[in-house]
Amino acid sequence: MMKKAMIALALAVVVLDQWTKAYIVKNFILHESRPVIDGFFDITYILNPGAAFGFLGRLPETYRKLFFIAVTILAISCVAYLLIKEKGMKLRLFSYTLVLAGAVGNFIDRLFVGKVVDFLLFYYKTWQYPAFNVADIAISIGIGLLLLDYIFIKRSTNENNA
Repeated sequence: MMKKAMIALALAVVVLDQWTKAYIVKNFILHESRPVIDGFFDITYILNPGAAFGFLGRLPETYRKLFFIAVTILAISCVAYLLIKEKGMKLRLFSYTLVLAGAVGNFIDRLFVGKVVDFLLFYYKTWQYPAFNVADIAISIGIGLLLLDYIFIKRSTNENNA
């Protein structure tokens, strides 16, 4: 039952991610921005050539593509391994599933677009958070839950065993 739920979650994240990106690409011009909450949040079509926050975005395109495809395949493989290895830990399974689905969503962009489609842009006056997408949200939530699990749940388990 848990396996089917995790597959459904992963599929839902990837489908939502790809659908929102396809909507943006079809309905926005590159760099077009439409305010949602004036002075705070816009939908802005951006193509991110790098990783999170544009990291390594200035590498030559050939190296960047190969690097990110290789790293993403490695990351997906590692997370898939952890999903199998730690199948009895529900919070970790949920976390790994979110990370895996997000990685797959952005990997699809890298394969077919060559860059990642980002569109959620938060800002205030001159401060701006780097644009992101649904896949990035899934990855962030998954990593956040993993941190909570490793820090708090593992600590309370160790204290109870002591």
